[in-house]
Amino acid sequence: MGMATVNEKNGKLFIDFRYKGIRCKEYTRLPDKPQYRKKLVEIARRIEAEITLGTFEYARYFPNSNQVEKIKLSESRSACARSGMPTFKEFAEVWFLEKQPEWRNSYISNIRQTMDKYLLPAFGGKPLNTITKADILAFRSDLVLQNGLKGRKLSPSRINHILTPVRQILTEASDRYNFQTPYRNIKPIKVPRSDVEPFTLEQVRLILDHIRKDFKSYYTVRFFAGLRTAEIDGLPWDAVDLNRRQILVRQAIVNREIVPTKTDGSYRTVDMSEPVYQAMLKQQKATRGQTYVFCNAAGQPLRHNDVTKKVWYPILNLLGLAKRRPYQTRHTAATLWLAAGENPEWIARQMGHSNTKMLFEVYSRYVPNLTRRDGSAFEQLLKAEFGSNSSTTDKEVQS
Repeated sequence: MGMATVNEKNGKLFIDFRYKGIRCKEYTRLPDKPQYRKKLVEIARRIEAEITLGTFEYARYFPNSNQVEKIKLSESRSACARSGMPTFKEFAEVWFLEKQPEWRNSYISNIRQTMDKYLLPAFGGKPLNTITKADILAFRSDLVLQNGLKGRKLSPSRINHILTPVRQILTEASDRYNFQTPYRNIKPIKVPRSDVEPFTLEQVRLILDHIRKDFKSYYTVRFFAGLRTAEIDGLPWDAVDLNRRQILVRQAIVNREIVPTKTDGSYRTVDMSEPVYQAMLKQQKATRGQTYVFCNAAGQPLRHNDVTKKVWYPILNLLGLAKRRPYQTRHTAATLWLAAGENPEWIARQMGHSNTKMLFEVYSRYVPNLTRRDGSAFEQLLKAEFGSNSSTTDKEVQS
């Protein structure tokens, strides 16, 4: 076990020691003066003694150190190695720490909550290779019966999201510890089709005519550019090109933190239609000099829950329109583009979809003549071939 020593770099003191096989250097802001050095030497000796006794807690001494997670990962891995076949909890903690660099902070916190609330209570103490397919199906059945927030049942989509890390953890563990994963041939619960409830063009005009004046530009852009809530609320002025009439979607705001867009496909350039361009010109007068296109009086990004409660739901109520989520503005943009006969590939790019599959699956029923796929082309073919006397032909075709 190496000695804990106090050294200096760029005139500032730091403690240098080894713990759990890891070289640790913890820097301070203290200048290299005798009184500070003496104090740090005392702390270094105490750390050394606690390491020897096995009572040292890294986070107690250095709570903000980036070594804390590294140490946790090392401890979890060694616990797994010691136990031969680790428990679900032991391996899940290793998996969680290893995956964090790939995830957004909001997703890290979602997975942590899912693990603590659902996965660890159900599987935590079980050795990985003793978990059976029946255990997973029983767990899923319990979720179906459980009540979620406000006494409502968990939605099929939520249950699938809870099961995703179970599948990932068991798949990764089976690969490392050479057993067959029990998570086989378990299909996701069927999720009802997305609740697409777009507004008609008349309803959009009605809303924009009556909405609070300071939010008219905001909702014009939402209805006619198809941005997600997090994308428009995190949109900075330097991503708006008024000369080329383009919005460059590069970032979003999630839990008050600016993050990259949701997927590679979401990183996109949206063309401004005339109403969007005019709304942007108006907005430029309102928030010129601020970082964000749409912001509060202090220049901070809008908080979507506040806007929904204070502006969105009241206008729907005032106009006697069915209550629906603000996300329906994005669905509205898609259906209006489709109804206008825009190229589906172009629409998919505007929306940030990687292909047109979702357009046809989600929106086609709102647009009867989507790329003329309503049978009218076939009707024209029959008329051309059989002339006006098509009644008998129709029967023949049906038979």
